[in-house]
Amino acid sequence: MQEALNEAEKAFEENEVSVGAVVVYKDKIIARGHNQVERLKDPTAHAEMLTLTSAANYLGNKWLSEASIYVTIEPCSMCAGALVLSRIKNLYYGASDPKTGACGSVVNIVNNKKLNHRINVKSGILRKECGSLLSEFFKKKRKKSL
Repeated sequence: MQEALNEAEKAFEENEVSVGAVVVYKDKIIARGHNQVERLKDPTAHAEMLTLTSAANYLGNKWLSEASIYVTIEPCSMCAGALVLSRIKNLYYGASDPKTGACGSVVNIVNNKKLNHRINVKSGILRKECGSLLSEFFKKKRKKSL
């Protein structure tokens, strides 16, 4: 999770919402990323989406069924859907997202019995650190708009 947090810090420095992610396969980080929505002018350029694409390219396979993803905040519905579609095995995330979280906070896409794949989820890893970085980002944003 520390590596995902390092990615989130890069996003923070680039004035992006401070979310980071890494994909691990066979005990090795094969992909890493952070939010790049502003830089790329792309609403889908979330850390998870970019990292899933990179991991699939690395493995040469759209299925990530033996991989795990570490994300600093609970994935949104778009990212949770992509995690299910990639058939990722494990999701580890730091802070919950009570406004847009799609892994149990608002909805639970990653363990919806109507879908063809469910993901093992563990939350709260470095929760304070992940949540603090995000809070700091939005506090900085509010100060600028005053």
